Amino acid sequence: AMRALHAEVRRDVERRELAGNVKLGPGGIREVEFVAQALQLVRGGRDSALTVRPTLAVLAELARKRHLPERASAELADAYRFLRRVEHALQYLDDAQRHDLPEDADDRSRVARMMGFGDWSAFAADLARHRAAVSEHYGNIFAERAAEAAASWPDHPRLAALRASQRYAALPDDSRRRLDRVIPALARAAARTGDAEATLVRGIALVEAIASRAAYLALLAEHPQALERVARIVGASSWAAEFITRHPLLLDELLDDRLLYEPPEPVAFAATARARLAEAASDTERRMNIVRELHQAQVFRLLAQDLAGLLTVERLADHLSALADQVLALVIECAWADTPRRHRSDAPGFAVIGYGKLGGKELGYASDLDIIFLYDDPHEQAAEVYARLAQRVNSWLSSRTTSGLLFETDLELRPSGASGLLVSQIGAFAHYQQENAWVWEHQALTRARYCAGNAAVGAAFERIRETILTRLREPRALAAEITAMREKLHAAHPNKSQLFDVKHDRGGMIDIEFAVQFMVLAHAHRHRDLTANLGNIALLRMAAGHGLIEPELAERCRNAYREFRRLQHGLRLNGAAYARVPPDQVAGHAAAVQALWRAVFSA
Repeated sequence: AMRALHAEVRRDVERRELAGNVKLGPGGIREVEFVAQALQLVRGGRDSALTVRPTLAVLAELARKRHLPERASAELADAYRFLRRVEHALQYLDDAQRHDLPEDADDRSRVARMMGFGDWSAFAADLARHRAAVSEHYGNIFAERAAEAAASWPDHPRLAALRASQRYAALPDDSRRRLDRVIPALARAAARTGDAEATLVRGIALVEAIASRAAYLALLAEHPQALERVARIVGASSWAAEFITRHPLLLDELLDDRLLYEPPEPVAFAATARARLAEAASDTERRMNIVRELHQAQVFRLLAQDLAGLLTVERLADHLSALADQVLALVIECAWADTPRRHRSDAPGFAVIGYGKLGGKELGYASDLDIIFLYDDPHEQAAEVYARLAQRVNSWLSSRTTSGLLFETDLELRPSGASGLLVSQIGAFAHYQQENAWVWEHQALTRARYCAGNAAVGAAFERIRETILTRLREPRALAAEITAMREKLHAAHPNKSQLFDVKHDRGGMIDIEFAVQFMVLAHAHRHRDLTANLGNIALLRMAAGHGLIEPELAERCRNAYREFRRLQHGLRLNGAAYARVPPDQVAGHAAAVQALWRAVFSA
């Protein structure tokens, strides 16, 4: 639509012979304003910072957000200032509105002097330079890339079915031409990946999903570097391919390598999110979509960096866990604003506590959130109000909107499980942990932490957690409880294949986690630093430092845990239902873990 309007503007200029008009002519004021306004329309819906009005402010913001090259922004801004000064000089000649350059020699001399030039020729040369810059950038932005010589579609059954389909026949002519350019280019890009067939099939699925959306087809047709990145990403991971196909809005992220591979900026993310949420304060569904889109964009950037080999599994999990914390904080704020019949106008005395992978900062791309809700508020209506708030928070997280969902949630770790209250008063939670909790619930506490919400409630939880973990326990009875629970888990995840399950089989990840949990619960009363939620790799090293296990065994198990996580991550990126590998591949690691189990539970 923008290109059509651009073409009509240019035809109007030619028809009316406006070459000498500094406002309406080629390279004039209107073209600078058109660039700014068009990019505002394209990008402003997702970025409120681009709704500013002054043209120069818009150009600066477009450059800052990398929607416009810095050189283009600077040259357009310089030209705009110059052309506006020319406009004022022209209007001063006759004290009236005019934008055409004068023919009269005296008028030309006056304009040149007002613009600070010695003569008309010097002025005209500088004017031509500015107008040429505007025309160049205007054309770069709005002129469609010249169509390459038509290339035939590759011989592939999926492509043959697509081209013979009613969907293809029903496409507008422009979209069909773009699709005819994208498919051969996709095939060429796929051929340059490690598995051309898998990349092409995944790429076709994406193209089929976006074929009816002209903007996305145009993006891939006119930005070959974006199509190359698509091919690399979908070729490297079937999960990534499905993620982009479900959320094609993420294709915008592929336009700028600098933005795609930037480290996360939590402060900027939170500020952007709150600004956009404030604009949609009266529309709950729109706010839910905003949070989802922002989260998906951040996850996609991390995914691109992960597939490029820029992140370790541990660093990636740290980023994903920190991002989840930020999202939880935003969701609490939004859900509280929507909660009816609140008994207080300030922030709620309410917090989210993370367990499992979130609590241990080992979150993956598709991990559920194991969470519980706590509150500390003496008001007589507090229990009722926070129950409503907890329901809304959970709905915000797990409801599927037009932009998908944020997270699947698991609330089973709250006191008394599914039969317990959705939200617990902090004192009741402490009493439950002291008097009624099972050993496995104390095991879960070793990987629990405050994630979002009221910091005072979070600090109270951390004190309760430390009190429980440092309780004196009888080691043999504790070992019997934990080994019995391990047997139950093993029975619940049978492996009838000839492969080794790096998570569930004996000598796998769960054995390491249970051994670490035992050492925390059995020895934290003497070594309180073991209560720090630093992850299994760090806790193994600390346990060796306290003499609980041999340092050499601890190091072997640390390496095993790293390798198991790396293997699990790689398999899940390509859609594996189970993290299973040939036993010989990890035999040394499994043996180390089995030795750890014997050292811990047979002592």
